[in-house]
Amino acid sequence: MDKYVEKANKTLDHLAGLIDDKPESLDYQGKLKAGVDLGTANLVLTLLDEDNNPILAASQTGTVVRDGLVVDYIGALRMVKKMKAELESILNREIEYAATAVPPGTGDRDIDTFKNVVQGAGFKVKNVVDEPSAAAAVLGIERGVVVDIGGGTTGISIMQNKEVVYTADEATGGIHLNLVIAGGLGVSVEKAEEIKRDPQRTDEIFPMVIPVIEKIASIINNHIGRYKAETVYLVGGTSAIDGIEDVLKNRTGLKIVKPSQTLLVTPLGIAMNCE
Repeated sequence: MDKYVEKANKTLDHLAGLIDDKPESLDYQGKLKAGVDLGTANLVLTLLDEDNNPILAASQTGTVVRDGLVVDYIGALRMVKKMKAELESILNREIEYAATAVPPGTGDRDIDTFKNVVQGAGFKVKNVVDEPSAAAAVLGIERGVVVDIGGGTTGISIMQNKEVVYTADEATGGIHLNLVIAGGLGVSVEKAEEIKRDPQRTDEIFPMVIPVIEKIASIINNHIGRYKAETVYLVGGTSAIDGIEDVLKNRTGLKIVKPSQTLLVTPLGIAMNCE
C-alpha cells in the first residue's frame, strides 16, 4: 500500500477512536481547524490542530441530506449545533471557524444551503470544498478515480494533476443494499441498515448484495471512458462493507485502494481545508 495511504490510515483510525471515546475535558489552546461534513447517512464534525492532527470529533446519524441536497434544514441545523456544543464543552472554548464540503457539480444555490446550515449552527465558514478534493487531500491523490459510495448514490470523480476533471453521480448506494437485505431477510429497511453495519453478519449478507456492488462496478466502468484510470480510491460509508473491494477489482480490472475508515476520509479532508 502507498505510504501516504498508510499514514492516512493511522490518522483515520485515531479519528475514529476520538468519536467512540471522547475525553471529558481537553486543554488545547492552539489553532483549531474544523470541518463539517453533511453526509447522506452521517453528519461529522472534525477538529484538527494546525498540523492536521485530530483533536476531537463527533458524529450523528441522520437523513437530512439526500442526493447531495439538504432536505431537512432544521434537522441538519439541530444536529450540527448539538455536535458543536458537545465539543465546545470538552474544550471549554468556542469553535469559531469551520469548513464544509459539497458534492462535485453542486449549484450555487445548493452550495449556499450547505453554508447556511454551518453558519446557522454558529460557525464562520472559512471554506467550501468539493468532496473529492477533500478526499484527495487526505489520501495524497494526484491521479486516479475517487469513488464515493454513500447512502443514496455513487459519485465518480476523476482526478488528474490533483484537479477534478470529470464527475458523475448515479443512484446506487447504501439504501439499495439495504433494500436487498430487507427483501432477503424479510425485515424492515431500518433493521437491514443495522444488520449491514454488524461485522458479525457480513458473511451472511454479502452474497445478497453482490449484484448491487456489481452495478457499482458498472457505473465506474461506464464513466472512466477515455480517461486512463489505473487506481480507484474508495470513500463513503457504504465502501466500508467487507469484500466490496474484491468485487470491484474483479469487475473493473483496476487497482482498488480502500482506506481503513472510508466514512471519515471526507470529514478529515474538509477540516484540513479549513484555511
